[in-house]
Amino acid sequence: MHDDGRYDDRRVSGPGGRPSADDPVSRETDYPGWSDSSSSARPPEGDPGVRRDVPGRPTSAVPANVPLAREPHDPTGGPAHAASARPAPVRGNAAVPGRYEVQPPVSDVPQQATPQAAPDVVAGVVVPSDTPPAARYAAESAASTYVSRETPTREEDDPPLAMEAMRAVQILNPSGEVTMPRPDRTRVMCVANQKGGVGKTTTTVNLAVALALHGNRVLVVDLDPQGNASTGLNVPHHTGVPDVYDCLIDSVPLEDVAQTVEGIPNLWCVPATIDLAGAEIELVSVVARESRLARAIAAYPGHFDYIFIDCPPSLGLLTVNALVAAQEVLIPIQCEYYALEGLNQLINNINLVRQHLNPKLEVSTILLTMYDRRTRLADAVEQDVRNHFGDKVLQAVIPRNVRVSEAPSYGQSVMTYDPGSRGATSYFEAAQEIAERGAKEPVSRNA
Repeated sequence: MHDDGRYDDRRVSGPGGRPSADDPVSRETDYPGWSDSSSSARPPEGDPGVRRDVPGRPTSAVPANVPLAREPHDPTGGPAHAASARPAPVRGNAAVPGRYEVQPPVSDVPQQATPQAAPDVVAGVVVPSDTPPAARYAAESAASTYVSRETPTREEDDPPLAMEAMRAVQILNPSGEVTMPRPDRTRVMCVANQKGGVGKTTTTVNLAVALALHGNRVLVVDLDPQGNASTGLNVPHHTGVPDVYDCLIDSVPLEDVAQTVEGIPNLWCVPATIDLAGAEIELVSVVARESRLARAIAAYPGHFDYIFIDCPPSLGLLTVNALVAAQEVLIPIQCEYYALEGLNQLINNINLVRQHLNPKLEVSTILLTMYDRRTRLADAVEQDVRNHFGDKVLQAVIPRNVRVSEAPSYGQSVMTYDPGSRGATSYFEAAQEIAERGAKEPVSRNA
């Protein structure tokens, strides 16, 4: 039975297709043009042209001589004739008895929606069935090269512990092979930044260990009176130990104060003690005070591939000695605003040293440290630094990692403390990038 104003089921209709007296609700109130007006007057009881289907509520008035429309049925049970038409329904005006309006005839065949073909799915791409042939061919061609993003890659398919173990083996390099290119001459790099807490000492220690583990001969000169680089490499630097202070003030040869780093082949360290804190004052009256460290490095009989000089967070005579002795400056920059604020003064001092004391000095490397990817500030600082320095900024970025901070408390670098951590991986990538740049673009260095 279709509930659209017609009686298709003989079980619910009376003789002649009319509703039975037991049906309390007229089903003719759904045809087009019918309106339920609560303000219409109630027709008189004796009006023969008005039929009441619901007691107490007037419905559309239909004359008695107009038969109700019903869908013809085939006596054999077959489908009804498609050409059958429905008589025009008549709408009566309840306010004026006897006045009727004849509506236009409506087809007795129900309008059915045109069925739409279900779309095709080609390799995860929905292609409608009515797509032109040319567009369908293009979609199928693109789907032939489609690769699901849910397909795991090699790194995603392996367990996290397995990936961490692979990174640890790659960083520790137990075979001892030379996997990072060695430069033709010694590269003396000064790690400087007048702002404290930007990662100068951490960068010096981890880069030196990474290069030494992969076949390079590295020397670390701790020029900071705090002696943090000596602590990170587990080198004794208490009072009475020969240190860099003896080289600057008493002209002690550098080979007499250099110590081997335990557990790291090809790595040496010149420690710094608390005596170095008074070197700033004592160097004032010394002849050629700016080039004392440069002379000590030049007189060293051994050969190193890299010499890293860890500078104090100041622009005093110790930092000037490091700038005069080096040919390259590596500037760690913390991804915060204060680190950018003091960078201009450091560049000015480097330019002064280049003009008057060391014409070969240049800023060759910028390393972004303590990068927090959750903040927009870190991204903004990175963009500003890269726009200003260009290719001098390493692609490797050092993130904030608790393993990097924990390693010095055990007298180790993060490379040996937790080689599978994100901090160790980032410093390894930075060291590899520095080695590759030095091999492609040789820098004039002291022999």
